[in-house]
Amino acid sequence: MQTFYQPRHIIRHPPALYLDPTLMQRRVLEDQVELWWFREPRRSLLCYLASVALIMGLGLGGVGLLSTTTSLSGEWRLWVGTTLCLLALAVLLKLLLSSAIQDMNCVHSWRRIDQLKSGGRADPALILAVGMAVMICGTVLLCMATIGTQSHDNKEMFVSSLVLMAAGAGMVLAVVTYNMVLYFERRRDQRRRIRMRMNRARTLGSRTVRVFSVSGAQMGPARRETSSSRTSLI
Repeated sequence: MQTFYQPRHIIRHPPALYLDPTLMQRRVLEDQVELWWFREPRRSLLCYLASVALIMGLGLGGVGLLSTTTSLSGEWRLWVGTTLCLLALAVLLKLLLSSAIQDMNCVHSWRRIDQLKSGGRADPALILAVGMAVMICGTVLLCMATIGTQSHDNKEMFVSSLVLMAAGAGMVLAVVTYNMVLYFERRRDQRRRIRMRMNRARTLGSRTVRVFSVSGAQMGPARRETSSSRTSLI
């Protein structure tokens, strides 16, 4: 029995060609820092609009409470309105800080940019903190309205506490839902990348050496003599 090997043309590409396209894109964009601020525009626009709406809501609520504060209505309007205004200023300060850092181009790490940009990790954390602060403020106000005597001012305090607790719970629920959606999207992208890698591995595995076995019975007399003469010559 004689065995003939018929190798196929195997082109060995460098390992870099089989990297994840997302990783290759990230490595290319690392040299262009300004493009990192504009990745995922839909997410950035969503978080930016949420921050603007939060600033408007907190600011208007705080100013409304402060403008109706009188000596007869107690001090709860003063400190609740001041708290809401301070929270609105905190969200506005984050937006201004991100814009200033982007304009100065003083950050060259994509991880820090991903945290500071609109739609990054800082926005959900800040909105979550503001929502919890509003919930705590509403809870304290509710306790004060429950403990105090029944009056017109206590009724307004009770209604304001319920509004604050509902607004804070809504913000917390929105942040939790947002993070869950992001988590499932990342899991889906990971599964897609794993599937693509498995397909590449199967494609590379199919490019193997083919082996053909030809027996002596399948060869004619002339082929046998030629093969024997070649063997003797070798």
